[in-house]
Amino acid sequence: MSLEQESAPIMGARLGVLSVALAVATFMEVLDTAIANVSVPTISGDLAASPTQGTWVISSYGLAAAIAVPLTGWIARRFGEVRVFVSSVLLFTLASALCGLAHSLLQLVAFRLFQGLVSGPMVPLSQTLLLRVYPAHKRGLALAIWSMTVVIAPICGPLLGGYITDNMTWPWIFYINVPVGILAGLICWEFLRDQESVIQRQPIDLVGLVLLVLGVGSLQLMLDNGNDLDWFSSPIIIGLAITAVVALSVFVVWELTDQHPVVDLSLLGRLNFGVGVVALSLGFMCFFAMNVMFPLWLQTVLGYTASWAGLATAPVGVLALLLSPVVGRNVARVDLRILASLAFIIFSITTFWFSTFSMDTPFRVMVLPRILQGAAIACFFIPVNSIIISGIVPERMAAASGLSNFFRTLSGSFGTSLVVMLWDNRMRFHRLRLSESMQQGIPAFDAYQHQLHHFGIRGLHADAYILNLLSTHSYMIATAEVFRTGSVIFISLISIIWLTRPPFVAGGKGGGH
Repeated sequence: MSLEQESAPIMGARLGVLSVALAVATFMEVLDTAIANVSVPTISGDLAASPTQGTWVISSYGLAAAIAVPLTGWIARRFGEVRVFVSSVLLFTLASALCGLAHSLLQLVAFRLFQGLVSGPMVPLSQTLLLRVYPAHKRGLALAIWSMTVVIAPICGPLLGGYITDNMTWPWIFYINVPVGILAGLICWEFLRDQESVIQRQPIDLVGLVLLVLGVGSLQLMLDNGNDLDWFSSPIIIGLAITAVVALSVFVVWELTDQHPVVDLSLLGRLNFGVGVVALSLGFMCFFAMNVMFPLWLQTVLGYTASWAGLATAPVGVLALLLSPVVGRNVARVDLRILASLAFIIFSITTFWFSTFSMDTPFRVMVLPRILQGAAIACFFIPVNSIIISGIVPERMAAASGLSNFFRTLSGSFGTSLVVMLWDNRMRFHRLRLSESMQQGIPAFDAYQHQLHHFGIRGLHADAYILNLLSTHSYMIATAEVFRTGSVIFISLISIIWLTRPPFVAGGKGGGH
């Protein structure tokens, strides 16, 4: 059965309106993975939490979404793709309103978990539905539209989040979803309710579901709380690590042998799908981690406001927006591995560029590598997603999209936790090392203290000034190290993407085995 036979074609203005509605719904969901990034310091302060604890607002959403996304294939087969998608959009809208009403960090994290859980099917099913309603010769354009929303939303998130945080109040970063979600859900239901997919009455794989939640949940909790609990010196962290390893190991074995698996892991046996998912996951993990760290660094170390941090982050969307349609129209004419390799090279160069910034780097210089990164985004998401779905037959498209987006979402959540952990640990290391050179009797330190006394900074004021300077320089060194690590990861992904094999054609042809 081909994609064209699955539904009656939608043409003209109706196709345009439906494309916008699907894109807006996807945009709204992905936006919420990033809109809180620049608002973390404000939210943390308002809810009496530390900035590190505030990142739970980001990672909790990613964790819940990562658990829900791979269930998309089973849920869509059981209840219908259109019905599941529209229900997910409307429940996401409700969850957004609840997040805005939260009065404590615990409440906000709980509502973000709910928001992430109901958002799971939105991104993979929007991709599936777009590919279904577009004719075969325009599927590259459809994939470009979908990729643009997935790519641009995390970029607009910091800009929009920063503006709202500085000029309104942080709950409005969630309230803005309410009218958008209701409108998008109603349009999609009106246009697609007569084109529901075939419903299959399959039993739920409860064992697989429990193992998935237990394994992924334990791993994320370990990453989020490792720093605060001093990692493996804590029995709690050891217990979470053991639980994650055992649960995920058993999960893989169970899903590969169960007759009706909740997650179709057999898709990973396809060369292009498996290798493409690895490249997508590692690339997105690194990209998303840098996107979280960049505005956090600007605000906590350089003293940027949320709005200015958003303005420094947002220019990455310019070239991404301009080039994505061009790449989408030409995916069938170019070796996608070349485009992906170009993306990794640009990512690597620009990420290393970030590591050269100092306290005195002007704003106009800050945005230059962000602008250049936009070209990498267009050459990364569309080609890699095209490689992933190459050779996937229509009846497995929802499962394939759900599984690939599961790894993408999970990698973004893990990337947030890992980059914050690495940044904080390296900062502490360098603060300890630098403090060893700031002691009485060391000529350079004594000379610096004498200069402070000359300017009237003495006693406790001098101590506070020196401690602040120590922390600032420690953060700057740690920031450079993290960015250089990201640069190395990006360049190493080139060797991975070239393991895939053409042709890269969706719909049952091509795709290595």
